[in-house]
Amino acid sequence: MIETDVAIIGAGPIGLELAVACKRAGLDYLQFDKRQIGQTIFWFPPQTRFFSSPERIALAGVPLQTADQSKATREEYLAYLRALVLQFDLDVRTYERVLAIERDGAGFTIRTQRAGADHAYRARRVVLSTGGTARPRPIGVPGEDLPHVSHYLHDVHTYFRQRLLVVGGKNSAIEAALRAWHAGAEVMLSYRRETFDPGAIKYWLLPEIQSLIQAGHVRGLLGTNVQAIGPERVTLAPTGGGEPFDVPADFVLLMTGYVADMALFRSAGVELVGPQQHPRVDLHTMATNVENLYAIGTAVAGTQQDYGVFIENCHVHVDRVMASLTGQAPPPPPPPNARPEE
Repeated sequence: MIETDVAIIGAGPIGLELAVACKRAGLDYLQFDKRQIGQTIFWFPPQTRFFSSPERIALAGVPLQTADQSKATREEYLAYLRALVLQFDLDVRTYERVLAIERDGAGFTIRTQRAGADHAYRARRVVLSTGGTARPRPIGVPGEDLPHVSHYLHDVHTYFRQRLLVVGGKNSAIEAALRAWHAGAEVMLSYRRETFDPGAIKYWLLPEIQSLIQAGHVRGLLGTNVQAIGPERVTLAPTGGGEPFDVPADFVLLMTGYVADMALFRSAGVELVGPQQHPRVDLHTMATNVENLYAIGTAVAGTQQDYGVFIENCHVHVDRVMASLTGQAPPPPPPPNARPEE
């Protein structure tokens, strides 16, 4: 059985930043991810730009440069993550799913699976950095599983001259509606509220979607909920009461958010609290109630309704964990930063 001092579960940005910190400190570590590095970012639609400016999502002191000095795109950030792994020669075992974390004396046995083969490792300390958007949030209506329905925006060429219903009213939904309209789709936008929340939408997207709806280029179905999805039609109902009605749709994008997968936390005995099912952690060290098991990154918030924990305010988690792992005093709290850069 391979043994290590620190096992890092998850290879998103904050998990990779911790791996760099462990390597710099001379700590023996292994890192696992059930998919590729930065998998959540890989799910972003092509050419999506981050809300945060590059210096706020840069990792481990390595500058993030963009070709036009603007906010990074999905593609630029994935390239940055790959370069970070290469620069520090990080030991990341991708496509190796962690099945269980079991207490084993003073440490843990970590059971994994890769390509159908089972493996086992032993670690003195474990850090969970599994993110908060493991899978789409279902809306629970008939027809949600039909083949023309998706929770992810892929290439907008798919929707050229097609009737597309986008469901949702935050960044992912607004961006999907705009990009599909620019690609030549006939776009409808259903949102359960009567108005958009300016604080939940990138400032460069909100004026455009409002203008397109006002001009009738995008059909704004605000104040509606999806009741059922059929092969060619979707039934909507006014949220304030009234008769349901149908709209024609060739494709449906349910941009209604994502949920965290907290299964490893539960199996390891970590206490989860509140409706978001977030782990209870010591904010000085990021330690959970399980001795020598830590949580960092967006996983510390569980399933977020309104995102308040994101890459740029999770860097301090790495500093706190490293102080605990190396027996140092915890770092001072960073200045308040409630939301990404406006």
